[in-house]
Amino acid sequence: MKRVAFFISGTGGNALNLFAACREGRVDALPVLAVSSSAKAPGVERLKAVGLRVEVVLGSSFNSDEEYSRACFLHCETSAIDIICLCGFLKKLVVPDQWMGRILNIHPGPLPRFGGRGMYGHFVHEAVIAAKVTESGPTVHLVDDQYDHGKTLAFEPVPVLPEDTPTTLQKRVYEAEMWLYPRVLQDFITFHI
Repeated sequence: MKRVAFFISGTGGNALNLFAACREGRVDALPVLAVSSSAKAPGVERLKAVGLRVEVVLGSSFNSDEEYSRACFLHCETSAIDIICLCGFLKKLVVPDQWMGRILNIHPGPLPRFGGRGMYGHFVHEAVIAAKVTESGPTVHLVDDQYDHGKTLAFEPVPVLPEDTPTTLQKRVYEAEMWLYPRVLQDFITFHI
């Protein structure tokens, strides 16, 4: 069974969803570890409460993105992690060769148009509405050294309604994330690892 780590910076909602999917047998993986970029992230206590080991790695403790990334990956290596799932992780990762193709991320908008540095959370939904597009939705992709850049694995279209606000759109996109990410992780384990 593949061993999985979740990287978080906030509430840990996607991580808890993947954790539940693994425990319920919908994803054939063993959740082993969570890494948080913030000690104050609500997800830290939420993930500890379900029995997951959580390591906090603060960016302020390191001189570069490379050093920070090495510290995060070291926790994964010592725990024999096979796959990392980014779940609202906001820090820049510098991905070494041995982790290329083994890190997934879910982004709350269509990529590449609504991705890149600073494009996360409500900023994505604000940009989507400002662009007057009729479709948004979460994208699951492989992670490389650039923000929101790696190969797209799946996209789930969510209509943008004329009356949408960033908050209402975010709610519907998040609902799509909840079923898309576990499905893509299971497909990734089955067909790519």
